[in-house]
Amino acid sequence: MQQINQNYFQLFDLSESFDLDVDILTAKYRELQIEMHPDKFAAAEEQEKLRAVQMTSYLNEAYTTLKAPLKRAAYLLSLHGLDVESVSQNDLGMDLLMEQMQLRESLEELPKNDSALAELERLKKDVKERMVVKQTGFAAEVSEGELVNAKKIFHELQFLHKLLLEIEAGEEQRLGY
Repeated sequence: MQQINQNYFQLFDLSESFDLDVDILTAKYRELQIEMHPDKFAAAEEQEKLRAVQMTSYLNEAYTTLKAPLKRAAYLLSLHGLDVESVSQNDLGMDLLMEQMQLRESLEELPKNDSALAELERLKKDVKERMVVKQTGFAAEVSEGELVNAKKIFHELQFLHKLLLEIEAGEEQRLGY
């Protein structure tokens, strides 16, 4: 059985990189899930049963973290000793703050009916494109060991992710979901 103290990349036998093939991750997850499923240990001693439950929980947490780009980025930074929870003024440049305000204002100024759906779709496409660019930049900074820059990009990704969720919520509200 695998070790609970392995980092998530080691658990799935993947290199510590932001860029990973999610299909390979999923395949390895399924293999480990079958291998470690608590039902396989139903006849085992209590300690083994407990270990299987703990390992399955750890496996699920690792998979959820590595599968989601923002969580994967935070995890990578934490592996390098950076606290992603603390944000200093240096992590957020004035240009990012201005961009945040402008995008939020444009979102708030949209009509509250379905006439705004086309603009919401355009905004969503724009934010997704920005996220791809930022993710590429994050991956490059991490691979080059430029962790301070990577952390700044991580915070930009957090903002974009939150904005994307707000756009999608606006779409759902206008569609009556």
